[in-house]
Amino acid sequence: MLNRLAGAYREYPRTFWLMALVNFLDRLGGSILFPFFALYLTKRFEVGMTEVGALFAVFFVSSFIGSFPGGALADRFGRRRIIIFSLLATSLSALLMGFVGSFQVFIIVAFVSGIFTDVGGPAYEAVFMDVLPEAKRASGFGIRRVAFNLAVVAGPVIGGFLAARSYLALFVLDAIISGLVALLVFFLIPETKPALAEGAKPETTAQSFGGYMRVLRDGRFMAFVAACMLAWLVYMNMNTTLGVYLRDRHGVPESSYGWLVSLNAALVVLFQFPITRRIEKRPPMLMMALGTLLFAVSLGMYGVVDSTGLFVLAMVILTLGEMVAIPIANAVVASFSPEEMRGRYNFVYGNSWGIAFAVGPYLAGLALDGANPDLLWYACALVGSISALAFLWLHRRMPPKTATPDAG
Repeated sequence: MLNRLAGAYREYPRTFWLMALVNFLDRLGGSILFPFFALYLTKRFEVGMTEVGALFAVFFVSSFIGSFPGGALADRFGRRRIIIFSLLATSLSALLMGFVGSFQVFIIVAFVSGIFTDVGGPAYEAVFMDVLPEAKRASGFGIRRVAFNLAVVAGPVIGGFLAARSYLALFVLDAIISGLVALLVFFLIPETKPALAEGAKPETTAQSFGGYMRVLRDGRFMAFVAACMLAWLVYMNMNTTLGVYLRDRHGVPESSYGWLVSLNAALVVLFQFPITRRIEKRPPMLMMALGTLLFAVSLGMYGVVDSTGLFVLAMVILTLGEMVAIPIANAVVASFSPEEMRGRYNFVYGNSWGIAFAVGPYLAGLALDGANPDLLWYACALVGSISALAFLWLHRRMPPKTATPDAG
């Protein structure tokens, strides 16, 4: 076993493993706070899920404003300094949000802080694409998800323990972790931006921003982004609305929801790498369709089941879906993007997540605050099925270069 682990370690560059460590620590801070965000807002400010959904829309707008220059600047000036700036801004914003005393002021703080904290998102993704060889991208992104979810195994449990005593402690601890991660990036992570070809002139800043039009004209890529947005619109309910639904509809306490999220993470830790190894040679759009269909089945179950065992089963199915879909999606983005445009392609793809987390919680909030909250999960089943059909349609139209993940 040790020889196999050592062999797997040598298959990937040192910088990849260092970034996996950085992502683990960064994710630990976020996973302590984020699963309890909706619970905190509804309890602290006595607002409904509709208002919480509106706040997530504010987060999306500020994220777009911040990550739009982030993608271009990562391609123009490099990844490392953008990531450090983003981490320091995240640390400060977490502290500010923890001390805000009214929901209206919280919205303002969230909007301003989101502009600065999300500037590093495209740079994070670009680093992994820079350092991973083509044949190792799907499995490499799978390993990164294992690192993420190792943090999530512990994070929600710690968060549930702290939330039962003081929600402020969640924000303070997240701030401390973000500051420490910024120091690690400064001392451990080299710049990974690919060097210019001999004789090539660097882009001007105007050309870097103008490059977004080239991404938007990539029709197949934009169709892929649209299909992903529908998938994430369904998936995002696990970390935004599910905890509130289980608490209000079935009396599930915050600590039990934390254990449910930790189960999701533990399964990813145990099975993500072998699953990705098995599917990385298969047509990616078929794998995306399979993963999204599992989203539809699992979240649809929450509208019809009412026992702890079936809640757990639905989470297991959802976890299997994400283990199939998310690493493959990252590898597909890498296959579409030229190396000199990875920051910008990642910005556009990242908005499939951003739009889902902006629109989804608001629409889900309307359903949860309505007469029949179970309708939310029926809608998830429908939208997830539509997304799966969209990926099947894309599979039939992909050229050989992007038909398999090995194409890079």
